[in-house]
Amino acid sequence: MTSPVIKRSIVISRHKTSVSLEDEFWGGLKEIASIHKMTLSTLIGVINDQRRDANLSSAIRLHVLAHFRTPAAATPQDRAGNGMIPATTHNAHDSFEGPSA
Repeated sequence: MTSPVIKRSIVISRHKTSVSLEDEFWGGLKEIASIHKMTLSTLIGVINDQRRDANLSSAIRLHVLAHFRTPAAATPQDRAGNGMIPATTHNAHDSFEGPSA
């Protein structure tokens, strides 16, 4: 059974956009943001800045997959040092809005 795709509106660097992801990816993304003590919008902004040719939803899925493929023994700081989350974060005014209509 596939997970339903959930579309949410987010603000990244003062620009509003929407992202569609399966519920499991939203959950994984929230877990990663919590580990790194950053907002969901900040984390998505970091992923957005690091993506190359993929669309944002695909880049987020790949980021979540890479995070959970990293050995469990690695600390969040180790993961940050491996290019997954840079040491600097985005604008503190980034915000996240719940599901869009």
